[in-house]
Amino acid sequence: MALPASYRPRPGEIPTNPGVYRFRDEHKRVVYVGKAKNLRSRLNSYFANPDSLMPRTKAMVHTAASVEWTIVGSELEAIQLEYTWIKEFAPRFNIMFRDDKSYPYLAVTMSEKFPRVQVMRGDKRKGTKYFGPFYPAKAIRETVDTLLRVFPVRTCSVGVFNRAQRTGRPCLLGYIDKCSAPCVGRISPEDHKALAWEFCAFMGGEADRFIRALEKKMSAAVAELDYESAARYRDDIAALKRVFERNAVVLSEDTDADIFALAEDELEAAVQVFHVRGGRIRGQRGWVVEKVEDTSRADMAEHLLQQVYGDGEDPDRIPRQVLVPVEPDNRDELEQWLRGLRGSKVELRVPKRGDKAALLETVRQNAEQALALHKSRRAGDITTRSAALQELQEALDLPVALLRIECYDISHVQGTNVVASMVVVEDGLPKKSDYRRFAITGDAARDDTSAMYDVISRRFRHYLADKTAQPSAGPEAEEPVAQAGSAGPLADTTTEAPRTKFAYPPNLVVVDGGPPQVAAASRALADLGISDVFVVGLAKRLEEVWVPDDDFPVILPRASHGLYLLQRIRDEAHRFAISYHRQKRGKSMTESVLDSVPGLGPAKRKALLKHFGSARKLKAASVEELQQVPGVGPALAASIKQHVSPSDEAPEPAPAVNMATGEIVES
Repeated sequence: MALPASYRPRPGEIPTNPGVYRFRDEHKRVVYVGKAKNLRSRLNSYFANPDSLMPRTKAMVHTAASVEWTIVGSELEAIQLEYTWIKEFAPRFNIMFRDDKSYPYLAVTMSEKFPRVQVMRGDKRKGTKYFGPFYPAKAIRETVDTLLRVFPVRTCSVGVFNRAQRTGRPCLLGYIDKCSAPCVGRISPEDHKALAWEFCAFMGGEADRFIRALEKKMSAAVAELDYESAARYRDDIAALKRVFERNAVVLSEDTDADIFALAEDELEAAVQVFHVRGGRIRGQRGWVVEKVEDTSRADMAEHLLQQVYGDGEDPDRIPRQVLVPVEPDNRDELEQWLRGLRGSKVELRVPKRGDKAALLETVRQNAEQALALHKSRRAGDITTRSAALQELQEALDLPVALLRIECYDISHVQGTNVVASMVVVEDGLPKKSDYRRFAITGDAARDDTSAMYDVISRRFRHYLADKTAQPSAGPEAEEPVAQAGSAGPLADTTTEAPRTKFAYPPNLVVVDGGPPQVAAASRALADLGISDVFVVGLAKRLEEVWVPDDDFPVILPRASHGLYLLQRIRDEAHRFAISYHRQKRGKSMTESVLDSVPGLGPAKRKALLKHFGSARKLKAASVEELQQVPGVGPALAASIKQHVSPSDEAPEPAPAVNMATGEIVES
């Protein structure tokens, strides 16, 4: 692991031209590929202050050991070269959206003597008609199976077809009338090809013509009292209508578009795409990917389009319109690039209103649902949870099962309003009733390690007190959550009642941080004589797991269920600490303003805070509104207004008040 300063280019070395850059690790493997309009400006942002970078970008620059760049002539060339290198090197810190499969199409091999209907992927072949893309492939097979009762075109492979010709017996589909059996001469090559053309015409959007023709045949059969044939036509009509409904028109019939949507959190992103061809939704596809770099939604949209369309193997797959949730920064260059791949105009835009905007909203809801489902399956599945806990126990070489895990995080702004949070996970699931929040003051608030030592000491002193059935101390007690996740008033904890919640110790303590925080937590436990609780730290930089008294971290695989569980616990502790810190900071800012108001005691300060709820509302209140608080008269209201929202002009003198009546005395 190298420090970014050790391989930072010298001032003036980096050109200001557009180009593409590569970060390489110590083994010369490419770990990240990016492009920039101005290489110097972009690369300097990685080295100016690495500590200010987002966690995953910081991880990338510390993983890398060198950086190199290539100048290109335009942003369009940069897009093309960036995609080429991403595909060639598969860098670990670039988001990769595509899976290992190409899009499935419904294909009819019209160039053969006996055309065949099949699902095909990969490069398109000359003389074959394609419909799609569809996704998933199962949906195409269901459609074909339905259509074969009306258009019994051959679907068998060459080997099956040749064997049927040799034996003179058709396959099963020939016996159940889902194939016209050209292999044994039941239909001539010309009639079979005509049947294949009818199949193509139906898939091309001429469903109404075939349905009307079958309805006429059904009526004629009924008129001739041929009810058996009429029933067969009725079933054929129902089959065609089912296929037609499955491909219902959602936009105008001349609309060919791919509609993309994104849903993301700090760790992962879900992508959904609807393929609309001829105004019909022909397919849907989605991915959930791990975010291993910090990137904006505009950059994510750009990378998504590059990876979905960049292979150039199937230009017809690129539609006339590509609709995205957010406009990429270099929209014009991307349009030009897509136009070059397709060979004709491609419009890239964000729909704002109308049917396309409504459909984009539907795609976005699908993406959000896919991300939520992915997370709930990973978190809620008992098998996954058990595997995660087992992985952690084995990776950390712990002798006990991890029935209860507690995670601690410190939150503050430049050492002020220091708070801490404790979240609890039992059997892999959060137990919000046991969450706790700590206010840290005095010497313990000097730095993160002192705060961590203080929090761990306080929590486990309560545990020892509960264990021996001793009442706990009051003033330094933690603040329990009156209702998990609520932001309402906190319960008064200065009670002498025993704290039975702390009688159950965790098997593992997780702290948000690296070796210093782990050492502080371990020292706090040792000072209390507790040796049966294990401590680890999860550092944001590279998501490595630190254990006490070890110079090297435990590295869990990025796809590990155990690492995912630790990340979820750490992020929940961080969220819980941040929410308490914001609440405490807002309250302290208001109280500090009111402390300077003469004649305003603790009871009236509390009444003011309760009445207005926030410093912003209190500062915006008029003198008349301040007087609505019980105990606040005209003089005191004027004094409060003068102190909490002083104006640039000289304040008017406070009015004289008749102390007997409370009325203002005019001068």
